[in-house]
Formats: sequence, structure tokens, C-alpha cells
Amino acid sequence: MMKTLLIIFLVIAVAVVVFVLIITRDGSLAIPEGKGVVRLDSGEFEAFPLPDYAAKHVTDDYKSYFVEVEPGIKVHVLEVGSGFPVFLQHGNPTSGFLYRKVAAELPTDRLRLIMPTLVGLGFSTKIPVSRHTLENHMRWINSVLLQLKLKELVYIGQDWGGPIGLGALTLSPDLLKGAVLLNTAIKAPTAKVDVSRSHAMVKTPVVGELILQVYTTIFERIHTFQGNPESIPKEIADLYGRPVLESGNGKAPLTLMRMVPDGPDHPSTPAMRKIEQYIKGLDIPAEIVWGMKDPIFGKLLWLTKEQFPKAPVTETEGGHFLQEEVPAEIAAALLRVIEQVQSSKNR
Repeated sequence: MMKTLLIIFLVIAVAVVVFVLIITRDGSLAIPEGKGVVRLDSGEFEAFPLPDYAAKHVTDDYKSYFVEVEPGIKVHVLEVGSGFPVFLQHGNPTSGFLYRKVAAELPTDRLRLIMPTLVGLGFSTKIPVSRHTLENHMRWINSVLLQLKLKELVYIGQDWGGPIGLGALTLSPDLLKGAVLLNTAIKAPTAKVDVSRSHAMVKTPVVGELILQVYTTIFERIHTFQGNPESIPKEIADLYGRPVLESGNGKAPLTLMRMVPDGPDHPSTPAMRKIEQYIKGLDIPAEIVWGMKDPIFGKLLWLTKEQFPKAPVTETEGGHFLQEEVPAEIAAALLRVIEQVQSSKNR
């Protein structure tokens, strides 16, 4: 009897070990393939025809293409309009599609709206966990801006689009002429602190995988971060989730949560300090639009106001992904910033 129990115990133990190894694996490279060419003034890029479930959410005048920032590392870019460049950076776990409603509120006959998707998300290349670092993401997005040969731009960013977007601009500081800050946090912690309870829960190895890869996915819960949960129905959650989950490497959402610095010794903290210093030296037109019902960043408006003390603030009833809820307010702030930028050029 004891021998039988021992065998059962060993089988269970081996199964548990194998299971843990599987869910905590580094993940493999998943390189998307495009078809055809998109021709821009800056050169030719690999076209990516959108699948029907994604294409129906944008107009026919959108361009969809890849910018290869390293061998095999392709950033998917959505672009619409022509004129003054606007760089719109999303965060975790969405994609460039997050700005589609904002774009619909803007005059695309005089604005060129450039919406890159972070590596690991959307239709961009999926990468092993070990390659997800703040420095890498900054460099990859900066490479997109350089390859598009932009000379100037106005930036707008939310969530990881704050540190990564502005971090990319620290590598080409002369590009930035104005900014709109949405719900984000750009702060190098000086003590142990978690940005939210959710981040604290999933940062523990195995526990995070069990929560966000076995029990559920972040895409199934994404609507709960909204002021109005109905603002992200299932088809929009699928718009963000399907490219990730169907890629064979869905590690990015959890990994990006773990990339959020929780103390002075966190791997993201040194880069975050550099971005903070960059912000302190900025003297540009800026506005803040905030979703006050955001359970993650809603109470951190004070931090962004402290970093951009002259920026007018628009408080809204939106949640974390406020682009889905208050696109008109965001577009209005962006237009005011662009008007200031262009007015100063004409003086």
C-alpha cells in the first residue's frame, strides 16, 4: 500500500513540476508575415493586410504595415491621414487600435496619425519573456520613429505608452514638440511599492501564470478596468486579445505587468529615472486628460500634474482605457496642443 501511495505521489509531483515548467517557460519568437508593400515618403515597408475581425474597426484609408526594428522584430503600425505627425502610443494589453475612436474625431486631412503596437502585443512580433525590458521597448519604438524619418511630432500616451513612448523620445529628444498625457505613471520608485493590487498579485512567479494564463486572461477582464464596462464589449476585447492568444506566445501581458517597477532595485527603475529627468527638462505645450474611474491610475493624477505643472487638466468619468470612453475629449486636447505648437512656429 505504501509503495502504491509513493508512486502516486511521485507521479503527481512530476506532473506538477512539468506543469510549472510549461506555464513559466520563456516563450518563443513568433514573427508575423505580411503581404505586399506600403509606400511612404520615408521608404517602402512590409504591408500587413488586416484580418476581417480587425479591418472592420477602421476605415479603408488606414495603412497597415510592419517596421522591422531588429532582425525578426517587427512593429505593426496603423497610420491614417496626412500632415503634421502625431505619435499615439498605447499600453498593456491593447494595440494601436486603441486610438481608432480618437482618430475618428481628428482632421486627418491635416494630421498624420501614427499608431505603433508594442512588441509582444497586437500584430507585432511576439518575443520571449527575457527580451521584454523597458530599454528594449524604448529602442524598438524609437527605431520606428527614425525609420519613418520624422522631423517633429506631437506625442500622446497612456499606460506603458507613457514610459515607453516618452522613453523612445529620450533617444531622439528634438522630435517632441507637444504632448498629451493620459492615464499613466512615469515614476522611478524610491521605496518598495506596487502600483496596484493586481500588479502585486501577479508579480509572484507561478502565481501570476496561474491567474492570467490558466484561470483567466487579462483580455477576459479588460472591461472591468473601465468607468463603463460596456465600453469594451467582447468583440473589442477580442480585437486586442486574438492576435496575442493565437500567436502561440501570449506571455506579453503578464510580462509587461511585471515590468512595472515596484522598488529602487527593479530592472525598469534605471530607465524610468532617465525618463523622469527628460520630462523635467521639457518646455513644450502639454495637456492632461484623465480617467478618474481608472482602478490603477485614477488616483495618480497628482503625479502627472506634478511632472507637467503648466498643463491644463481634463478630468473625465473614463476608466483605464479612456480612449474607448472619452475619445472626443482626448481629441480636443490634442488639437489644442497642436494649435499651440503650430502657432509658436509661425511667430
